[in-house]
Amino acid sequence: MTKEIAKQVQLEHMMPREVDAAQSSCPTLFLPLGTIEWHGFQNVLGLDSLKAHELCVQAALQGGGLVHPPLYGGVGGLDEPHTFIFDKEESIISNYLRPWLEQLIRESHRNGFKAIILLTGHYGAAQQIIVRECAVRMSKELSIPVLGVPEYFLGLDIGYYGDHAATFETSLMMHLHEGTVDLDRLGEAPHQGVHGEDPKIHATAEEGARLAEPIVQRLALLAARMPKWDQATRLRFVEAENALVSKQIELSTPATAWGAWAKVQEGALDNYPIMLEKEDFEGIKALAETL
Repeated sequence: MTKEIAKQVQLEHMMPREVDAAQSSCPTLFLPLGTIEWHGFQNVLGLDSLKAHELCVQAALQGGGLVHPPLYGGVGGLDEPHTFIFDKEESIISNYLRPWLEQLIRESHRNGFKAIILLTGHYGAAQQIIVRECAVRMSKELSIPVLGVPEYFLGLDIGYYGDHAATFETSLMMHLHEGTVDLDRLGEAPHQGVHGEDPKIHATAEEGARLAEPIVQRLALLAARMPKWDQATRLRFVEAENALVSKQIELSTPATAWGAWAKVQEGALDNYPIMLEKEDFEGIKALAETL
């Protein structure tokens, strides 16, 4: 009996011929980003990277593409134990993340990838700005589409607005990495370093599955489509993402980079993932102006 071999999409576990075959079929590379940071007593410290990485793996298995090992290091982090901070929380001029991403994207391009998706599971405002701005700039430099986005932006239409170690992130981990969450470690609210709805009451693996499904489907769709975009489509995409990040930067202040997020939880960008999926880039440009 021939043993069935599971499909492999994680770059570090693959042999050269496997990479060549997968890349010829779908030359998209996923770059998952996160950090080591306190995520409550109930979650593991690598939540951001683990979450982003597993979403990328599931998307690559579904739609094609390869997944680079995740980054554990980003901008900011909570003032809590067991947190590694590289750039200050409000620093949209990154000393560490920006040059690392630039070089990694260049190397990805040099190695033959025709599209890149930076998925950040760590999403302070400055982190999001740097990831999206870097993606836009490298899209222009290399003439390939590079998307830089936090995972929750691909679930805005289902009411996923992100949180920190609360119901959303905890539920995702219960679904994506079974066994990594221990809600019994939480006492009574308020919970240390947990920002959002009480996970002890509301977090479930079923909720995590509800959040993950459209994110994975959209990532898979983008991975399949992005390498095939012609120049006109790529330029429309870059203009849309540039409009969004330019508005984010414009509304930032020296005191806080969160200025462009005030209306997000009110639904201002709820149609973003739908428009991205439909390649309605003009619609995304118009959405950016509503911030």
